[in-house]
Amino acid sequence: MRRQFNRRKFLLYGSLTFGSSLFLKACANNSPTATESPVASPAAATAGGTIKVGILHSLSGTMAISEKSVVDAEKLAIKEINAAGGILGKQIEAVTEDGASNWDTFREKATKLIDQDKVSVVFGCWTSASRKNVKPVFESKNHMLWYPVQYEGQECSKNIFYTGAAPNQQIEPSVDWLLKNKGKEFFLVGSDYVFPRTANTIIKAQLEALGGKTVGEDYLPLGNTEVTPIITKIKQALPNGGVIYNTLNGDSNVAFFKQLKGAGLTPEKYPSMSVSIAEEEVKAIGVEYLKGHYAAWNYFQTVDTPANKKFVAAFKKEYGENRVTNDPMEAAYIAVYLWKQAVEKAGTTDIAKVSAAAYGQTLDAPEGKVTMDANHHISKVVRIGQVRQDGLFDIVYATPTAVEPVPWNQFVKETKGFACDWSDPAKGGKYKKV
Repeated sequence: MRRQFNRRKFLLYGSLTFGSSLFLKACANNSPTATESPVASPAAATAGGTIKVGILHSLSGTMAISEKSVVDAEKLAIKEINAAGGILGKQIEAVTEDGASNWDTFREKATKLIDQDKVSVVFGCWTSASRKNVKPVFESKNHMLWYPVQYEGQECSKNIFYTGAAPNQQIEPSVDWLLKNKGKEFFLVGSDYVFPRTANTIIKAQLEALGGKTVGEDYLPLGNTEVTPIITKIKQALPNGGVIYNTLNGDSNVAFFKQLKGAGLTPEKYPSMSVSIAEEEVKAIGVEYLKGHYAAWNYFQTVDTPANKKFVAAFKKEYGENRVTNDPMEAAYIAVYLWKQAVEKAGTTDIAKVSAAAYGQTLDAPEGKVTMDANHHISKVVRIGQVRQDGLFDIVYATPTAVEPVPWNQFVKETKGFACDWSDPAKGGKYKKV
């Protein structure tokens, strides 16, 4: 029987990522030549008047609390595009698979979508563990994945386009803000897999460089709800209060925030900054447990742009007035549109040509104008929000302009000075800047 969670594999991914090299962008600009872009897929899924695309997220298991809504956003984008005439005169046909919060299942389903369903592209994954497990599949088969969630960086694959934040577009600015506004002592808590461990490596290096202090660090296996020991450690390490930096994912957050409040660790003295809790999770956990705490994202439902008002109205019309939008949903929604623009510019679903056409693509997104860089990441405004009584976020900080993405972290010594540029075959996924 397949186990839904395998802690040894989580730790293996973490250790592999911590090795000697530390784990190992409406169309606008002309696309650069991309000789190292993925070669054409063996089969273009455009027969029969449709273009088949894959959707691969956890519809069951511990991550379903976050990923189901992302699927809704992707399907909304597809429905809108089809209603407007489709792409290249064809309708988009979505093939949806459940990764079931199991990383082996993600790999199996990715293989099926490419080999059996012969999709032209896959929109999918949430956790870095799932992304890292399917990454070799997309690379070996020269296929294309659009990944919509903020992540730990330290990666730049020619087969993946990342529409969530790199650490310099979420984690690093939030640490800066906390140091200036909330305190210098940090307790780090996260789920036990590659994203939280890598994120915390970056945070510790940043705190050391900027005069902050890491007073504690602890992890829970994904899906685990035994949070009492961590609460005890936080109280011991921060007896007079301090910052809690939270990289827990999935429904572990439910137990964590309920017990945090139960132990009297309120946001007035123990403000938490989360990077995986957004409007959907606030609703699921309970606003009474999260009011006053913070989250760092690039998008909140409360962003005041015409494009966002249109997006929120369309989402609620499709799924119900009680539904909320959030950052990963928006990043997934715009991923479909950015891919569409690249296909239209390329005039084909050929993966090498679509990949090259993606560079320089711009979109008036709900979060603000975004641009796809040749490093397969997009520029993004950084925002920090505070949970309010209605479960939405008051935006308490935002960068004045979009921040350019930096996949290879510049605080971590093993990757300092490195960059990524898939438009230049002499540079590729990792090169040392002069």
